[in-house]
Amino acid sequence: MSQLGELESIDRAVAVLRERLGPARVAGLRLGMVLGSGLKGFVRVLQEPLEIPFREVPGWPQPLVEGHGASLVVGTVSGLGVACLSGRVHLYEGWRPNDVVRAVRTLRRLGIGSFLLTNAAGGIADDMAPGDLMVLRDHLNLTGQSPLIGPHEPAFGPRFPDQTRVYSPRLQQLLLATGARLRPGVYAGLLGPSYETPAEIRMLRTLGADAVGMSTVHEAIALNAMGAEVAGLSLVTNLAAGISPQPLAHDEVVAAGVQAGAALIALVQDFCKRLGASRSGSV
Repeated sequence: MSQLGELESIDRAVAVLRERLGPARVAGLRLGMVLGSGLKGFVRVLQEPLEIPFREVPGWPQPLVEGHGASLVVGTVSGLGVACLSGRVHLYEGWRPNDVVRAVRTLRRLGIGSFLLTNAAGGIADDMAPGDLMVLRDHLNLTGQSPLIGPHEPAFGPRFPDQTRVYSPRLQQLLLATGARLRPGVYAGLLGPSYETPAEIRMLRTLGADAVGMSTVHEAIALNAMGAEVAGLSLVTNLAAGISPQPLAHDEVVAAGVQAGAALIALVQDFCKRLGASRSGSV
């Protein structure tokens, strides 16, 4: 599908969501979230939740990976309207970049201005351990692909968008202000699905990466191009290859997400409260 056809597909999805959610609920949405591996439990804290399975939104691909949900859940947290994507699709499943970012582009076209992208990641930096949380201050897109490739669609942003500040300093400060133990760092996005070799981890360390994963970068690129305010949060579920003495396994990623769930939920709840307050002039 070309970028021009992609816009038509997204606007069909927007029309369906407007009808399902209603004008008042759509008008109140302020934050979009993508919940990574093992992190979908956050939707349980939403007040007045409304769940829409991905299969009921035209054009939205279905996540196939264990640990990911497949629903849009809309509700409020501390009075802030939130739209949560419980699950995402990945390039390694055979999807194209446009497929990977279709849901977040839909939410942006729906009118949401701020986004929190979460993921599970392998720790690379010396001071990282499983269970740590990292606030993304930048990323490395090492997938060799981009959602901006193809004919230019002005609705998706400029042809050559600036990426000096993909991750909003304001949203980073709101995350850090929660008082949780957070480490700013650089996330490296790779294609997958195989985990990295020890040699590749040494390369990523040399390039300045603090953590590595298989998602997020395309969502951030697409949203930044569309003028959204973006924050990223990585849960370090394991140490990367060559750092950890143990073989890497996806079950470990999901289990670590479940174990860290309560702390992560509390952090994001506090972040939502601060984001809502910041719009009224106080942080």
